[in-house]
Amino acid sequence: MPLYEHVFIARQDLSNTQAEGLVEHFGTVLADNGGKMVESEYWGLKTMAYKINKNRKGHYAFLKSDAPAPAVQEMERLMRLHDDVMRVLTIKVDEHAEGPSIQMQKRDERGDRGDRRERR
Repeated sequence: MPLYEHVFIARQDLSNTQAEGLVEHFGTVLADNGGKMVESEYWGLKTMAYKINKNRKGHYAFLKSDAPAPAVQEMERLMRLHDDVMRVLTIKVDEHAEGPSIQMQKRDERGDRGDRRERR
């Protein structure tokens, strides 16, 4: 089956448990349609670059799935209809990256960016 990665943004006025519940809900939608959720990450409440539906912040979540295209289409359809979900992004990938995503890695582990004071 094809591999997909999904990121969605939920409304800021949800609690953390409600936002994580959305991840579980959409995982069951995939399972009911013949797919499976390989891994999920809750990235937390983050400030967005611009307002979406009068919200400055949003709960970000990341899902990795192994599902047929109709299961992904059904999950996306339900995400777009859900009142608490503001944005959805799904991409098809050749393989899932091992380990945590870049968002979950500590700043120290991301690599050396150099000292900012040296750039003048």
